[in-house]
Amino acid sequence: MTIPSCQLYLISPLDVGGDFPGQLQSALDAGPVAAFQFRVKDIDPDEAAKLAEPLKAICDAHDVAFIVNDNVALAKRLSTDGVHLGQGDDDLKDARAELGDQAQIGITCHDSRHLAMEAGEGGANYVAFGAFFPTQTKETHYRPDADLLQWWSAVMEIPCVAIGGITPDNCKPLVEAGADFLAVSGSVWKDPKGPAHAVSRFTEILSVD
Repeated sequence: MTIPSCQLYLISPLDVGGDFPGQLQSALDAGPVAAFQFRVKDIDPDEAAKLAEPLKAICDAHDVAFIVNDNVALAKRLSTDGVHLGQGDDDLKDARAELGDQAQIGITCHDSRHLAMEAGEGGANYVAFGAFFPTQTKETHYRPDADLLQWWSAVMEIPCVAIGGITPDNCKPLVEAGADFLAVSGSVWKDPKGPAHAVSRFTEILSVD
């Protein structure tokens, strides 16, 4: 199967209990997904691990990278594929020392070329830019233009992730600008027809050359 030039990167809602494992299963069954980010906040480490384990098993079965948001200790505990760090989180160098050379470490860079260059030179596996569109998933203070993706793709080989309010209806300019991954959350989990429908729509768009 040909891998599209831009791939889907799912980010979990904050509530991953209840029937969420079933939602994740249906989303991953609906089309190719490169990675899934486990993003929960302010809960006990043991509870976080308990919630993460069945989701990681689903991702492993679908050959989807399982990335933990902001929590190096949890990523190490669960032997996940990597961790995503914001600017206020653990240091990239420390995270690399903890998780090893094989871990995928992504860095939030907002709308900053400088932060992205620093992350790339520091050994990040990918950089994330956004929010490109209004989003209710998290509070944002940055609004980059698509030309940031174009610039990055021209000067660096490290993949870039576009994030923030991305839907099947507005994603095409980001793909055309050179985004390697589209990080999506609300547009999938809150789709009125279900997450499988949203993933199918994204798949149709990303499969077109």
